[in-house]
Amino acid sequence: MRTDPVRVLEEIKRLAVEQLGAVPAGLYAPIAEMLHESSMRSGLPGGRRLDEQALMLMRQHSATYTMRFRQLIAQGFDDFRALRIRHAGDLPLGLVAENQLQFHLAGQRLAEAIEQRYAKPLEQMTQSLELLSGALDVPQASNPIGANRLAAAFIETFRDVNMPDTLQPLVFRQYEQELARVLGDLYNRATALLASCGYGAAPTAPKKPLPPQPRFDADVPRYDPSNELVPTIQRPPRTDPAAAAAMQDLRHQLHAWRTSLAPEDGKHAPQQRLAPRREMRNDEVVTITSLLQPEPPDAYARALAGTGVLADAIRDHLVDGARRLGLNPDQTRLSTDQEDAIDLVALMFESLFKSYALLERARRLYARLVLPYVKAAMLDTSLFVQREHPARKLLDAITEACEGNAAATPQDRELLERAAAVSQRVVADFNQDLAVFTLAHAELEDLLAQQRKRVELQEARAAKATFGRERLGEARERADQVLEPLFEAPLAPEVGDFLAGSWRHHVVQTLLREGADAGRQADVVSLGAALAEADRISRSGRGAELADRLLALEPAITECLVSSGLDHNAAMQGFTTLVRALAFPDTPREVHPMPPAAASDAGPEDATLWLAGGTATIDHDPELAARMRRLLPGDWLRLMDPNGESLAAKVAWISPLTSRFLLVNRRGMRVLVASAEELAALAQAGRLVVGAESTPCDEAMRQVRNRLDRVAGQS
Repeated sequence: MRTDPVRVLEEIKRLAVEQLGAVPAGLYAPIAEMLHESSMRSGLPGGRRLDEQALMLMRQHSATYTMRFRQLIAQGFDDFRALRIRHAGDLPLGLVAENQLQFHLAGQRLAEAIEQRYAKPLEQMTQSLELLSGALDVPQASNPIGANRLAAAFIETFRDVNMPDTLQPLVFRQYEQELARVLGDLYNRATALLASCGYGAAPTAPKKPLPPQPRFDADVPRYDPSNELVPTIQRPPRTDPAAAAAMQDLRHQLHAWRTSLAPEDGKHAPQQRLAPRREMRNDEVVTITSLLQPEPPDAYARALAGTGVLADAIRDHLVDGARRLGLNPDQTRLSTDQEDAIDLVALMFESLFKSYALLERARRLYARLVLPYVKAAMLDTSLFVQREHPARKLLDAITEACEGNAAATPQDRELLERAAAVSQRVVADFNQDLAVFTLAHAELEDLLAQQRKRVELQEARAAKATFGRERLGEARERADQVLEPLFEAPLAPEVGDFLAGSWRHHVVQTLLREGADAGRQADVVSLGAALAEADRISRSGRGAELADRLLALEPAITECLVSSGLDHNAAMQGFTTLVRALAFPDTPREVHPMPPAAASDAGPEDATLWLAGGTATIDHDPELAARMRRLLPGDWLRLMDPNGESLAAKVAWISPLTSRFLLVNRRGMRVLVASAEELAALAQAGRLVVGAESTPCDEAMRQVRNRLDRVAGQS
């Protein structure tokens, strides 16, 4: 009996994308070496500079070209199934601009070379694909990995490259070389797969083998009909023992969690509540997810918004997809491992949305990724325990791009658009090759690297601004400490106003500019004490002594008034006012109150950033405060802001003056400045979690484990 033709075609598509997908990335290094050798042989280093520059530009956009090539290869299979209308632009022949004519002619020569080299396997595949198209009930189409299609995909991939005429032959020759390394095996496996699934071509009389072609390397594998390959679904890569043990522990937690919830909600353990049925194979579930992957993710978006359970939405969608593929849900069910993958993906995505400031715009982006990640988890469960897993790294990068991103700047908008674009490419291209995630991550990482530089600058600015405010606050406190003893005795109103205003401001400015240990600071402080002494001399009626004292203080008083923003004439007028007030011993004197503390220059937003209570009087756990003091720059925490929203916060800077911690979000913006005691009070109130992981997926999986343990422990 023949296997479902859709499944067969999807498996060939997976093989093709997997083996051909890396071909464009293999072009650049050999060509660069050839250009270098050519320059050395000519005795003119840099003699092919234009070619080298063009190649360098191609290399910089390698991830884009690789993704485009993979998409075009996959698109050939959609064309075969008549899933879209083919246009003339998809064909290798057509009207082209004059400057592109040589490029297209080289593509035709390449197609002819491939046809000649692989005539036998291409003939067999053509016959088998005719049977497959008949089973699909679609018009007969060209081989999606035939010679013409491979040439057309290459031309379309590099359609916008300004490639010098001298570089084009090298690029086509290297592409031919790279194809030769994989096509023999690919055609062999595809033909064997078609035959084993009931679409084998009728046997034909053997033909004389073609002589070797000089354009290919001698060690390139040739097509060998005797080398039959058994069609297999891609297996997960091997995991190290530690990762395997961690995954086993995670499964135990998950199963205990399911058991604890089973009496209340059977959906968490459907295999326990339904009659015995056949477990679906992994390849069947992968095929179902491939079928559903391009469909709108509305159900998942609603679940992430809190109006449903994401795992239930995934299961319902998979059951519907199985029914569409002819698998009766009353006779089949998911295996335990498949249930594990669904639950863990759902829990991970839900944790990301609960723990990170992901705005409404990001919800649909994440919803699109749910099914690809379910498929990735079916293929490789190390996704949940290995930090370097490509799918996990991509999700970390997307979360970094989206968290707290309100698209307020052109850079933020570009980052969101790039994250949305790579998520769409994953949906379009991911079948069973995890390299799709690697390529998507590489493309997004280029933009994130620029974002991180901006974040570093923002963190530095936030630290500098915070340090400036703290220095200003400390200077004001020290000025008040010097002023307070002077206000204990009665003073003339003019003297009190001068000390509380111009002199106090002068002390603050001197502290900020000269430093606390400068000799200049002592002179400024002594001016206040000398003026208060002059007031006492005036009160006792010692006029001659007062005159000498004021003449000696005139330069310092004038300078103090000038530092407050007065010009020289206004400063002299202010000095005259002081002299006039002190000239009369019977001037009424009184004890002046301390001036109110100056308002903070931090801005209105600091009402949500600073905590009240100081460092000594706030109620806190001393042991917890001691733990907070061990925090270092770069440590991550989870913080609940005044609006009740959870966000990731990093220790960006520790003040050398007050030992306060500056916490910033992933965009480098300040979210909190607090002492160790204040952080301890926040932790006691449940608004702060210390020890958060540095990457979103690590933190999400940590919370998943905590949730599983907590629910299972309550049962």
